[in-house]
This record gives sequence, C-alpha cells and structure tokens, in this order.
Amino acid sequence: MAVPKRRTSRANTRHRRARWTADRPDLVPLLLAGREHLVPRRLVPAYRRGLLPPPS
Repeated sequence: MAVPKRRTSRANTRHRRARWTADRPDLVPLLLAGREHLVPRRLVPAYRRGLLPPPS
C-alpha cells in the first residue's frame, strides 16, 4: 500500500475535500406503459426490461 512521504497540510486536505461534490443524475425521458417518465440514464435498461416498477 502506498504511504505518503510527507504530511499533507490541513488547508490542502480541506481544500481538496471541499471541491468534491456529487453530480445530480441526468434524467432522460422514457415511455413506460403509455406515460412519459424522467429516469436516470443508467437505469433505462432496467426500466425497459421491467426489473424496476415505473416511477410515480
């Protein structure tokens, strides 16, 4: 396992952590049971195969 040679300052650590943010999933329109729903792009195949119930 890699071990850092030097200690990272508190300011640098906090600056790095503060820049990380989770992105909202991009929603795409999908036609399910005659109605259009907005679903995350990565879940479209699961909705099409019927593995997930249509969102309300």
